[in-house]
Amino acid sequence: MSSKPSLLQVLKSPRAWLLVALGFSSGLPLLLVGGTLSAWMTNEGLDLKTIGIFTLVGMPYTLKFLWAPLMDLVSLPFLGRRRGWMLVTQVGLIGAIAAMGTFNPKDSPVAMAALALLVAFFSASQDVVSDAWRTDTLSEAERGFGVATFVMGYRFGMIAAGALALSLSQFIGWSRTYWIMASLMVVGVVATFVAREPENHRPPRTLAEAAVVPFVDYFRRNGAVLALVFLLLYKLGDAIAGGMTTPFFLKLGFTNLEVGAISKGVGMGATIAGALFGGALMAKLGMRRALFVFGALQALTNLTYLALALVGKSHLMLALAICTDNVCGGMATTAFGAFTMALCNKRFSATQFALLSALANLGSRLLTATSGWLAEGLGWAGFFGLTVVLAIPALVLLTFLPEGIAAPVVEPAPAAPEPSQNPPAPATAVAR
Repeated sequence: MSSKPSLLQVLKSPRAWLLVALGFSSGLPLLLVGGTLSAWMTNEGLDLKTIGIFTLVGMPYTLKFLWAPLMDLVSLPFLGRRRGWMLVTQVGLIGAIAAMGTFNPKDSPVAMAALALLVAFFSASQDVVSDAWRTDTLSEAERGFGVATFVMGYRFGMIAAGALALSLSQFIGWSRTYWIMASLMVVGVVATFVAREPENHRPPRTLAEAAVVPFVDYFRRNGAVLALVFLLLYKLGDAIAGGMTTPFFLKLGFTNLEVGAISKGVGMGATIAGALFGGALMAKLGMRRALFVFGALQALTNLTYLALALVGKSHLMLALAICTDNVCGGMATTAFGAFTMALCNKRFSATQFALLSALANLGSRLLTATSGWLAEGLGWAGFFGLTVVLAIPALVLLTFLPEGIAAPVVEPAPAAPEPSQNPPAPATAVAR
């Protein structure tokens, strides 16, 4: 069973559609505290600096590794270690997103920031357990397409929170739009009940073991720090550009409806196509070459935004920029997700995946907060040119990563209760 599944086989699998549903549930909240909230604030007349500062509400996505050990350690009294936490975070998201709809960011900026922070916390926590569920469930042969189908669902969630939300806001206002978005989280709740709890991979027994051993397990590997720096830099330029794309489109004169239809609608479809295409190409290129090729393409496509800034308002140029950027971004996301997953020991998958993905977001989160100043200081053309240059260090660093870093030893699940009379081999296999 070392052969890679075909795209058709993947799409026929019920588990693939579970991944799509869980991806939808993870992708939906992101724009509601990001680009869509930026559009709402732009409509209300808030300045770019305030909008840029508001991106700091996404810090829980960076800090989620701090509470991830609890999710590795504690099994709630319903649905199991992974699905129980998924349900709790999804119910929390329904309440917090609905509450955002009761405030206006111009009249109540502090209350809106607090609720957006709460949404980001529940969303980041949901990501911790859904990432762990995928890592525990998918075999090595399934990772490329498994990430691709999750990304497909993730992008469907972003289409709902982006294109659909922006379009609805034109007709029913922002408050009702956010209430509708809250109701769509039911998709994730249903998927959580339908999903199977992964096989037990000997969870940690104490908080100290849950909090310390995952870090020791990771950092003892050759090239561990280099891999972290690579993860931090790989999507840096793309993330900084993404923090200002919606205000950029609106400042050029595009309407909410146009941005929703082209940027969030067609663009998200292009991302889904890119993710699936990336999953197929990964099987041929291998992990390392896929990371390099997809990362280079992801960076170069930001030049299309530079061209749009020079040309001005052009629907054709906007569609070209959005489609090329999102196809290549989807490919890069698939390779990036599979690489991150490959670094995780299944005993501590919640903590290790959270650590790796959070640190990967650290630089981009902090720098995205300055994106408004960068855009105002450099102008749109200079800003997007800078985002291309910021992608180069990661591609250079990739050539220095040790060959074995993406294939750590994964401990299999114990067959049965361990015999206490046989001290020899099993004990050393577990004590790391």
